[in-house]
Amino acid sequence: MAVPPSYSDLGKSAKDIFSKGYGFGVVKLDLKTKSQSGVEFATSGSNNTDTGKSGGHLETKYKVKDLGLSFNQKWNTDNTLTTEITMEDQLALGLKLGLDTSFVPNTGKKSAKLKSSYKRELVNVGCDLDFDMAGPTVHGAAVLGYEGWLAGYQIAFDTSKSKLAKNNFALGYKAGDFQLHTNVNDGTEFGGSIYQKVNSNLEMAINLSWTAGSNNTRFEIGAKQQLDKNTFLSTKVNNACMVGVGYTQTLRPGVKLTLSGLVDGKNFNSGGHKVGVGFELEA
Repeated sequence: MAVPPSYSDLGKSAKDIFSKGYGFGVVKLDLKTKSQSGVEFATSGSNNTDTGKSGGHLETKYKVKDLGLSFNQKWNTDNTLTTEITMEDQLALGLKLGLDTSFVPNTGKKSAKLKSSYKRELVNVGCDLDFDMAGPTVHGAAVLGYEGWLAGYQIAFDTSKSKLAKNNFALGYKAGDFQLHTNVNDGTEFGGSIYQKVNSNLEMAINLSWTAGSNNTRFEIGAKQQLDKNTFLSTKVNNACMVGVGYTQTLRPGVKLTLSGLVDGKNFNSGGHKVGVGFELEA
């Protein structure tokens, strides 16, 4: 078996069915360019149609392939500056080390996180150290894979309070066109997902979740249909009768348009439905 995914990527295929191709209540513009020297620029601007609030960010990326280094700096309209430096496959094959920092000039607030991960055949482990003045928080995760089966464990320990802040477990199975994922978070949140690639043009997923002490099981069904080589149609519906539809059209190479809508099926005549428009440019 190949290298298993990280804990956060378990069940990713099903998650993408319900998250990608939608942008309810938002008008968004994304622009990506790359200089001749290899520096990548990504600019994004959005407006929330419900609140009228606008925001955006500017991101730059640069990689030094010979040294396995990458630099990523991001500034957003909330006046937060973040910097990420990573080094991969240098000290050992499969080992990735990183440092994430953030700084808010208005308040002087600072934060930093040391990140590390190691992945090889059958195993993918990671350990992060989140610094805080009161005491750092240690995050750890491990995923083991064997013949399609995946088992993962995620933990977070708050040293300032000397207690577990996170205690999650996941189990899954991955085949060529089928994926099954289940998880238990802190012993109170239970979830599961099923993903199937029906054919080369159609993907489907089911997502279930339940909280201890509640009698309601939340579920949603979604599908992604490739209408032609440049067009995708995404649909989803949940047990609250919220119906989402997304339409993505590649107008030309590097130019993509996304239209989406969310309809409240239980209150169809009372309004409250949402629409979204996304425009992506890449050069």
